[in-house]
Amino acid sequence: MLRIYVRENDHLTPFDVKLPAPENPSVPDAPIPWIDLYNPTPAEDRFVEEKVGISIPTREEMQEIEVSARLYNEDGAEFMTMTGLIQLDTDEPTTTPITFILKGSTLVTVRYAEPRPFLNYSIRTQRPGLVTCATGEQIMLGLLEALIDRIADSLERVGVKIDAISREVFRNEHKHGRSSKTRDLQRVIESIGREGDLLGLVRESLVSINRLSTYHTAVFENDKKANKEGRVRLRILQRDVGSLSDHASYQSGKIQFLLDATLGLINLEQNQIIKIFSIAAVCLMPPTLVASVYGMNFKHMPELDWDYGYPLSITMMIVAAIFPYLYFKRRGWL
Repeated sequence: MLRIYVRENDHLTPFDVKLPAPENPSVPDAPIPWIDLYNPTPAEDRFVEEKVGISIPTREEMQEIEVSARLYNEDGAEFMTMTGLIQLDTDEPTTTPITFILKGSTLVTVRYAEPRPFLNYSIRTQRPGLVTCATGEQIMLGLLEALIDRIADSLERVGVKIDAISREVFRNEHKHGRSSKTRDLQRVIESIGREGDLLGLVRESLVSINRLSTYHTAVFENDKKANKEGRVRLRILQRDVGSLSDHASYQSGKIQFLLDATLGLINLEQNQIIKIFSIAAVCLMPPTLVASVYGMNFKHMPELDWDYGYPLSITMMIVAAIFPYLYFKRRGWL
């Protein structure tokens, strides 16, 4: 999909360009600060390349992890690719590459997914006086700020879930009248894993945004015509990214602590089970000895002729089993 945003006074008006067309598509005769390519076709790529005078990177090129392939200058334009987050409200969040191309006062965005901040920001630009969107650079900074806000919201939700998991792991079982056997520690580990995966994606996205902003700041420093407002917004953006990165690192530490604690609780429960089996085996050893002695088939055994020999042997086995149990109970091993 190819969408062109035309500036009208203090807001943007979107126009969808349908390609291929039987004749040259009509483009509004007005300043175009933003061209959005969403899952573009080859025809749409060629149209934008001819319109702006740049070479649109392919999806494979956008997915490369080398910094030189993500941040570079070509044909008088800045090419900056970051890692965006999508499907954050689902159980399967993932990442997608997003490329910002700045040439003059025009911004070209190339993407193959629909992050919610893009949709929300595009709606805001269409409302008069709501956001500053006179140039492509201002639009790019607005999009980055929207993406960072979305990441901040995700980190808040992760923090709430981590606190809930912590209460689940360390709650007082006696207070709730339930034993530790009722805990579903496997489910807890799965929850920890999901939040840990999301934090990993968030940190990856924050690193890519930080690299992009640092690269654009370096370009700003070499551009004497750069406006002061853009410099200030970039500094604020970098500060927000740094704060969120620190918070994500803190949450990752809590995730690792909860994982270690949960695994430790599992080991404790397993040791408790093994201890119970060991004590049961010790308790049954004396009765087994009594039963073994009177189970031997020797001719001369005085007790074989006793009328109360069988009840006596049963009583001896019961007493021999109860005594070790009471001893272990008194020592607090049970």
